[in-house]
Amino acid sequence: MPKENRLILNEYLLSLKLANKAESTIKKYRSVLECFLSGCPVPIDTLTSDDILNWLNTCSKGKKPRTMDLYLSTLSSFFHFCLAEDYVDNVIIKNRWRPKIPHALPKYLNEQEYARVLLESEKLPLRDRALVMFLFSSGCRKSEVSNLNIQDVDLEQRTAKVMGKNNKIRHVHFSEESAIVLKDYLQTRKGEATDPLFMNKFGKSLKSSGIYNITTKLGKMAELSQSLHPHICRHTFATNMLARGAELEFIADEMGHADLNTTRVYARIPTEDMKMVYQNIMG
Repeated sequence: MPKENRLILNEYLLSLKLANKAESTIKKYRSVLECFLSGCPVPIDTLTSDDILNWLNTCSKGKKPRTMDLYLSTLSSFFHFCLAEDYVDNVIIKNRWRPKIPHALPKYLNEQEYARVLLESEKLPLRDRALVMFLFSSGCRKSEVSNLNIQDVDLEQRTAKVMGKNNKIRHVHFSEESAIVLKDYLQTRKGEATDPLFMNKFGKSLKSSGIYNITTKLGKMAELSQSLHPHICRHTFATNMLARGAELEFIADEMGHADLNTTRVYARIPTEDMKMVYQNIMG
């Protein structure tokens, strides 16, 4: 990679960090761009649309449409940065290159599956049960839960202050049952208010991978037909809220969706499914 290209890449990655982009996002973008630029022996300002398209066509073999969409999004973001900084004269990424991605409905637990999971969760260690109850009743992302400290949670008001995408702070609610289990768990702990809410055996914050391991283990205990990823807990939260008649705007606020269209996907769940969920919950 030419030295000038490396300097521009580093400037771009720094701009993402200054814009409070998630570390996971920056890591993905860096990986894509280093792969692209490592095979680019010429200065960035000499690249053409054909150069980009040839690279994409080479990389597309065996790749899923969502992966190619990530590549395009990354390159588009990078070249828009280069345009703003006068490193290039025009953006050479074409919107028509974007692959068509089927918009699948969110995966969630039906009422019977949810009941089995809750029943099996009673067999978990107290920390793990508190974690699962919080995930299902707050709708938080696993990364948000991983970053929670004890002082971020108000057990009396049943609210938690979480840091979402782009370091945006929001307040979420959780159930009374979740608050009870959390209280029991915290009573077994000694430490400061600044300590992580959910700790691993080393006294550090339970990472996203640890949360994933707990939920998938629980899914196997409940004999689910699908893996119980933490995001399925989040989707189940949204589905249950919608079935109870919650407004999409409220659900969007709770889940930290910046765009209401992201939340509207839950309204596309077949009416009969939603009716069944509602009847099972509300009677």
